[in-house]
Amino acid sequence: MRLALFADIHANRQAFAACLDAARARGAERLVCLGDIVGYGADPEWAVDTVMDLVADGALAVRGNHDHAIGMPSDSMNDDATAAIDWTRGRLNAEQKSFLAGLPLQRDDDNRLYVHSEASDPARWRYVRDTADAARSMMATGLRITFCGHIHRPGLYSMSSAAKMTSFVPTSGIAVQLLTGRRWLAVLGSVGQPRDGDPAASFAMFDTDSREITYLRVPYDMETAAARIRANGLPHWLADRLLIGR
Repeated sequence: MRLALFADIHANRQAFAACLDAARARGAERLVCLGDIVGYGADPEWAVDTVMDLVADGALAVRGNHDHAIGMPSDSMNDDATAAIDWTRGRLNAEQKSFLAGLPLQRDDDNRLYVHSEASDPARWRYVRDTADAARSMMATGLRITFCGHIHRPGLYSMSSAAKMTSFVPTSGIAVQLLTGRRWLAVLGSVGQPRDGDPAASFAMFDTDSREITYLRVPYDMETAAARIRANGLPHWLADRLLIGR
């Protein structure tokens, strides 16, 4: 089965629509959303409705910290993030809020774990920044492959049977086979707000038969996405950073 995995959509309609089109063109048979459907961007209603429709059609989704903050305000977010969440909360209807609140923190499926942040304590929303963070997450689950997001930068980690860790930044468009002799943690880049210096939207495809993961970058109309942020009175830095991938 060919899976398409999306993380950190952040209400960026233009980016998510472009990624969905790219995934379907590559023959995606099932979609997985790794959280943060909302926050930062100017189209939260469309983003939530789209994911709701995908889930109704068989997609899997988990809750991210920005999704969680809609119903449970966070004191750990910066001022721009808080302003965007407060604005988003006023845009969503009861059904959309209920959907976000009802998403699980993690899902498992056929020896794969899906989580927004990391597996050792998903509700703490910790980032996977290095091999130590990745090892903590991987040791917390018996499943062989974990997929997560949250940090907005792609990364791939593996652990040998002797607990030796390796890591690297995957190259867009180049398939990597997740060998059966190791455990793996695949950190997705962000659909709607990349922070690795490349402003193109990011998602990944995973073939469950060949165990190959391919990270992909998709150009999209970021000028329109940025203009919508500004037009809705959200902090301008949230628009400006789209254009530089930071």
